[in-house]
Amino acid sequence: MSNWAKPGAPPRGLLIVLSGPAGVGKDTLIEQWQLVAPNVRRLVTYTTRPQALNERHGLDYYFVTEEEFHALRAQGAFIEYAEVHGNWYGTPRQAMEELRNAGRDVVLRIDVQGAMQVRQQYPEAILIFVAPPSLQELEQRLRRRGRDDEEAIRIRLMNARQEMEYIPKYDYLIINDDLNRALETLRCILIAERHRVRNLTLPEEIPNE
Repeated sequence: MSNWAKPGAPPRGLLIVLSGPAGVGKDTLIEQWQLVAPNVRRLVTYTTRPQALNERHGLDYYFVTEEEFHALRAQGAFIEYAEVHGNWYGTPRQAMEELRNAGRDVVLRIDVQGAMQVRQQYPEAILIFVAPPSLQELEQRLRRRGRDDEEAIRIRLMNARQEMEYIPKYDYLIINDDLNRALETLRCILIAERHRVRNLTLPEEIPNE
Protein backbone atom coordinates (compact mmCIF):
# COMPACT_ATOMS: atom_id res chain seq x y z
CA MET A 1 0.00 0.00 0.00
CA SER A 2 1.36 3.42 -0.93
CA ASN A 3 2.22 5.93 1.76
CA TRP A 4 0.88 9.34 0.76
CA ALA A 5 2.14 11.11 3.86
CA LYS A 6 5.65 12.54 4.00
CA PRO A 7 7.71 12.07 7.16
CA GLY A 8 8.54 15.07 9.33
CA ALA A 9 6.22 17.79 10.57
CA PRO A 10 2.53 16.89 11.09
CA PRO A 11 0.07 18.07 8.42
CA ARG A 12 -1.24 21.57 9.05
CA GLY A 13 -4.47 21.54 11.00
CA LEU A 14 -7.81 22.60 9.58
CA LEU A 15 -9.35 25.99 10.32
CA ILE A 16 -13.06 25.60 11.13
CA VAL A 17 -15.48 28.48 11.69
CA LEU A 18 -18.73 27.82 13.55
CA SER A 19 -21.39 30.53 13.49
CA GLY A 20 -25.05 30.77 14.36
CA PRO A 21 -27.59 32.77 16.34
CA ALA A 22 -27.32 33.18 20.10
CA GLY A 23 -29.07 30.28 21.83
CA VAL A 24 -28.69 27.81 18.96
CA GLY A 25 -26.35 25.58 20.98
CA LYS A 26 -22.90 26.32 19.52
CA ASP A 27 -21.02 25.98 22.82
CA THR A 28 -22.65 22.63 23.64
CA LEU A 29 -21.87 21.36 20.16
CA ILE A 30 -18.21 22.31 20.44
CA GLU A 31 -17.86 20.83 23.93
CA GLN A 32 -19.36 17.53 22.84
CA TRP A 33 -17.47 17.59 19.55
CA GLN A 34 -14.14 17.82 21.37
CA LEU A 35 -15.02 14.67 23.32
CA VAL A 36 -15.27 12.62 20.11
CA ALA A 37 -12.63 14.55 18.13
CA PRO A 38 -9.71 15.11 20.52
CA ASN A 39 -7.61 16.79 17.82
CA VAL A 40 -10.06 19.72 17.70
CA ARG A 41 -9.11 22.79 19.72
CA ARG A 42 -11.43 25.71 20.36
CA LEU A 43 -9.56 28.98 20.18
CA VAL A 44 -10.18 31.24 23.18
CA THR A 45 -11.12 34.73 22.00
CA TYR A 46 -10.77 38.17 23.57
CA THR A 47 -13.75 40.23 24.65
CA THR A 48 -14.53 43.50 26.36
CA ARG A 49 -17.84 42.32 27.78
CA PRO A 50 -18.17 41.77 31.56
CA GLN A 51 -17.17 38.37 32.89
CA ALA A 52 -20.12 36.25 34.09
CA LEU A 53 -19.93 34.45 37.42
CA ASN A 54 -19.57 31.01 35.85
CA GLU A 55 -16.95 32.08 33.28
CA ARG A 56 -13.19 31.62 33.62
CA HIS A 57 -10.60 34.02 32.28
CA GLY A 58 -8.37 32.27 29.76
CA LEU A 59 -10.71 29.30 29.38
CA ASP A 60 -14.02 30.80 28.26
CA TYR A 61 -12.66 34.16 27.09
CA TYR A 62 -9.79 36.53 27.69
CA PHE A 63 -11.58 39.41 29.40
CA VAL A 64 -9.89 42.75 28.69
CA THR A 65 -10.71 46.44 28.82
CA GLU A 66 -11.57 48.38 25.67
CA GLU A 67 -8.19 50.14 25.90
CA GLU A 68 -6.36 46.78 26.02
CA PHE A 69 -8.47 45.39 23.20
CA HIS A 70 -7.84 48.28 20.82
CA ALA A 71 -4.12 48.24 21.63
CA LEU A 72 -3.99 44.56 20.59
CA ARG A 73 -6.00 45.34 17.47
CA ALA A 74 -3.54 48.10 16.50
CA GLN A 75 -0.71 45.56 16.82
CA GLY A 76 -2.42 43.22 14.35
CA ALA A 77 -2.97 40.58 17.02
CA PHE A 78 -6.43 39.56 15.75
CA ILE A 79 -7.42 37.52 12.71
CA GLU A 80 -10.83 39.14 12.95
CA TYR A 81 -12.65 41.42 15.33
CA ALA A 82 -16.14 42.80 15.59
CA GLU A 83 -18.47 44.72 17.86
CA VAL A 84 -21.42 42.53 18.83
CA HIS A 85 -24.24 43.64 21.14
CA GLY A 86 -22.13 46.63 22.23
CA ASN A 87 -19.01 44.60 23.11
CA TRP A 88 -15.82 43.87 21.16
CA TYR A 89 -14.63 40.35 20.30
CA GLY A 90 -11.34 39.36 18.67
CA THR A 91 -9.68 36.10 17.58
CA PRO A 92 -5.93 35.84 18.36
CA ARG A 93 -3.78 35.16 15.31
CA GLN A 94 -0.64 33.75 16.98
CA ALA A 95 -2.45 31.08 18.99
CA MET A 96 -4.33 29.92 15.89
CA GLU A 97 -1.14 29.63 13.83
CA GLU A 98 0.68 27.72 16.57
CA LEU A 99 -2.12 25.18 16.94
CA ARG A 100 -2.50 24.61 13.20
CA ASN A 101 1.25 24.27 12.72
CA ALA A 102 1.21 21.60 15.44
CA GLY A 103 -1.38 19.67 13.41
CA ARG A 104 -4.38 20.62 15.55
CA ASP A 105 -7.75 21.42 13.97
CA VAL A 106 -8.81 24.84 15.24
CA VAL A 107 -12.47 25.80 15.64
CA LEU A 108 -13.52 29.44 15.94
CA ARG A 109 -16.93 30.22 17.40
CA ILE A 110 -17.50 33.63 15.86
CA ASP A 111 -20.31 35.68 14.34
CA VAL A 112 -21.00 36.15 10.64
CA GLN A 113 -19.01 39.39 10.44
CA GLY A 114 -15.93 37.63 11.76
CA ALA A 115 -16.48 34.61 9.54
CA MET A 116 -16.37 36.79 6.43
CA GLN A 117 -13.12 38.38 7.63
CA VAL A 118 -11.58 34.94 8.20
CA ARG A 119 -12.65 33.77 4.72
CA GLN A 120 -10.88 36.74 3.14
CA GLN A 121 -7.60 36.00 4.93
CA TYR A 122 -7.80 32.21 4.94
CA PRO A 123 -9.67 30.97 1.83
CA GLU A 124 -9.15 27.38 3.01
CA ALA A 125 -11.24 27.98 6.14
CA ILE A 126 -14.27 25.70 6.53
CA LEU A 127 -17.37 27.76 7.34
CA ILE A 128 -20.21 25.98 9.14
CA PHE A 129 -23.49 27.68 10.06
CA VAL A 130 -25.57 26.21 12.88
CA ALA A 131 -29.25 27.11 12.61
CA PRO A 132 -32.31 26.37 14.77
CA PRO A 133 -35.21 24.29 13.40
CA SER A 134 -37.25 27.50 13.45
CA LEU A 135 -37.20 30.98 14.96
CA GLN A 136 -40.02 29.90 17.27
CA GLU A 137 -37.83 27.12 18.64
CA LEU A 138 -34.93 29.55 19.03
CA GLU A 139 -37.15 31.90 21.04
CA GLN A 140 -38.14 29.04 23.35
CA ARG A 141 -34.48 28.11 23.88
CA LEU A 142 -33.57 31.71 24.71
CA ARG A 143 -36.37 31.85 27.26
CA ARG A 144 -35.44 28.49 28.81
CA ARG A 145 -31.84 29.48 29.44
CA GLY A 146 -33.09 32.49 31.42
CA ARG A 147 -30.22 34.89 30.69
CA ASP A 148 -32.07 37.64 28.82
CA ASP A 149 -34.95 40.00 29.46
CA GLU A 150 -37.72 40.58 26.92
CA GLU A 151 -35.89 43.37 25.10
CA ALA A 152 -32.70 41.32 24.83
CA ILE A 153 -34.66 38.36 23.44
CA ARG A 154 -36.31 40.62 20.87
CA ILE A 155 -32.91 41.94 19.74
CA ARG A 156 -31.40 38.45 19.57
CA LEU A 157 -34.26 37.19 17.41
CA MET A 158 -33.92 40.20 15.12
CA ASN A 159 -30.18 39.57 14.83
CA ALA A 160 -30.83 35.87 14.16
CA ARG A 161 -32.92 36.76 11.09
CA GLN A 162 -30.10 38.97 9.79
CA GLU A 163 -27.42 36.34 10.51
CA MET A 164 -29.33 33.62 8.68
CA GLU A 165 -29.18 35.70 5.50
CA TYR A 166 -25.46 34.82 5.41
CA ILE A 167 -26.09 31.06 5.14
CA PRO A 168 -25.40 30.95 1.35
CA LYS A 169 -21.88 32.26 2.05
CA TYR A 170 -21.06 29.23 4.26
CA ASP A 171 -19.79 25.81 3.19
CA TYR A 172 -22.07 23.72 5.42
CA LEU A 173 -25.39 24.14 7.19
CA ILE A 174 -26.36 22.15 10.29
CA ILE A 175 -29.90 22.34 11.64
CA ASN A 176 -29.45 21.76 15.36
CA ASP A 177 -32.72 19.99 16.13
CA ASP A 178 -30.99 16.94 17.65
CA LEU A 179 -27.60 17.11 19.39
CA ASN A 180 -26.45 13.60 18.43
CA ARG A 181 -27.36 14.14 14.79
CA ALA A 182 -25.59 17.50 14.74
CA LEU A 183 -22.47 15.93 16.28
CA GLU A 184 -22.46 13.16 13.70
CA THR A 185 -22.72 15.76 10.93
CA LEU A 186 -19.76 17.67 12.38
CA ARG A 187 -17.75 14.46 12.57
CA CYS A 188 -18.53 13.63 8.94
CA ILE A 189 -17.55 17.15 7.83
CA LEU A 190 -14.20 16.79 9.54
CA ILE A 191 -13.57 13.41 7.92
CA ALA A 192 -14.51 14.73 4.48
CA GLU A 193 -12.33 17.82 4.81
CA ARG A 194 -9.38 15.71 5.96
CA HIS A 195 -9.64 13.83 2.66
CA ARG A 196 -9.86 16.86 0.38
CA VAL A 197 -6.99 16.77 -2.08
CA ARG A 198 -6.06 20.35 -1.19
CA ASN A 199 -5.50 19.24 2.43
CA LEU A 200 -3.31 16.25 1.59
CA THR A 201 0.45 16.14 1.34
CA LEU A 202 1.01 14.42 -1.98
CA PRO A 203 4.25 12.90 -3.23
CA GLU A 204 5.97 14.50 -6.19
CA GLU A 205 5.39 11.31 -8.12
CA ILE A 206 2.65 8.76 -7.65
CA PRO A 207 4.45 5.53 -6.67
CA ASN A 208 3.79 2.26 -8.40
CA GLU A 209 1.94 -0.35 -6.40
